[in-house]
Amino acid sequence: MIYDSHTHLNNYAENRPRPLQESLDLLLESMRRNGVDYANVLTSYRKSEHRPSVGDVVAATRDLKNVFVVAGISFLNYRLSDLREIREYLDDGLVRGMKLYPGYEPFYPHDSRCRVIYELAAEYDVPVMIHSGDTYNPKGKVRFAHPIHVDDVAVDHPETKLVICHIGNPWIRDCMEVVYKNKNVYADISGLVLGDFSDAFERYMRNQVREMILYAGEPRYLLYGTDWPLARMKTYLDFMRELRLKKGVRELIMWENAARLFKVDTGLPLTPDPAPDRMEGVAPLPEEEPPAPPDPAPPR
Repeated sequence: MIYDSHTHLNNYAENRPRPLQESLDLLLESMRRNGVDYANVLTSYRKSEHRPSVGDVVAATRDLKNVFVVAGISFLNYRLSDLREIREYLDDGLVRGMKLYPGYEPFYPHDSRCRVIYELAAEYDVPVMIHSGDTYNPKGKVRFAHPIHVDDVAVDHPETKLVICHIGNPWIRDCMEVVYKNKNVYADISGLVLGDFSDAFERYMRNQVREMILYAGEPRYLLYGTDWPLARMKTYLDFMRELRLKKGVRELIMWENAARLFKVDTGLPLTPDPAPDRMEGVAPLPEEEPPAPPDPAPPR
């Protein structure tokens, strides 16, 4: 089973309008073609003709049994009425989490203005996904998106489940420490490339993800995600196959962790929580394939 925990219905080709339903149809077709069973759609921090609102995405997906909405929130512009709307969707099970975009907006995730969001998430036991690392928009300010800032949130809000998006790339080691230290913190591997992986960069990122698993223990914290349509689903599935994970570990990452975190009943039993073993789960790299450095300017 495959659960893509990080997709969008935004129209990134802004040279022409694209109806929301067309974007949704493209997502469903890509899921079908690649054997993806479930997906989260994350809405944007801003609304425009190319960035549909939470309400519009909820309306478009509410009858689908395998697509779930994570509500994007603008730190700079959110109003109490926005949170009331999200609360209503949470009551009805139409929203499965919330998303903040530090870096795209100039704020740190531990800003006191976010407290009401974390408390709302804890009340409904849904995760808050937090953008981290590089930004698709070159006008983003990445100092706000360093994953180390999520540690403050995790400590101050231990009842709130947090997801560091994009494993903090390029600060993956810092992301490792935050998820290892805090039991309420998860990470997804989405958005590492635009389009497809190049061979050299794929080898480099494989080693980074393996190292993260070895450091942070049994990967109950790691979620499969792509950032579709910015990244292609096929290239990500190829990437996961090349990791050569043990079957149980692969199942955790590919769907079980997300199903548990977002409370999705897939009809399949979940693996019981074992005692974590930091050194279990990853097949060693073959000797003839040493770690390769990234391209001078790898696609992101």
